[in-house]
Amino acid sequence: QLQLVESGGAMVQPGDSLRLSCAASGRTLNGFAMGWFRQVPGKEREGVSCISRLGRFTSYADSVKGRFTISRDNARNTVWLQMNSLKPEDTAVYYCAADPEFRNVCTLSSAEYRFWGQGTQVTVSS
Repeated sequence: QLQLVESGGAMVQPGDSLRLSCAASGRTLNGFAMGWFRQVPGKEREGVSCISRLGRFTSYADSVKGRFTISRDNARNTVWLQMNSLKPEDTAVYYCAADPEFRNVCTLSSAEYRFWGQGTQVTVSS
């Protein structure tokens, strides 16, 4: 059984940087496309970024493009989300998720992801 645990969330000021980590256990990650999602109370879950099984393809929401970078190391069974130039609107609970289906790319649609972590809180405030 695949288990995902996010870490690295914190309270930071606008313009600061933060790196989130997603550690997997139970299964190796080389068979999964991975995604990062975020959600705030009263709003829909938003796909932030995703990365294909071998890291050859990445995708980003327009709201974070140029500021966030997703990466993975299957040998370490870990996925990261580097967040730079943080804005107050980035405040949310961030979740990592795994898509077990074979794909050549990845998707920001949450419906395609089977396994989810518990989330980590990111707060950006002055």
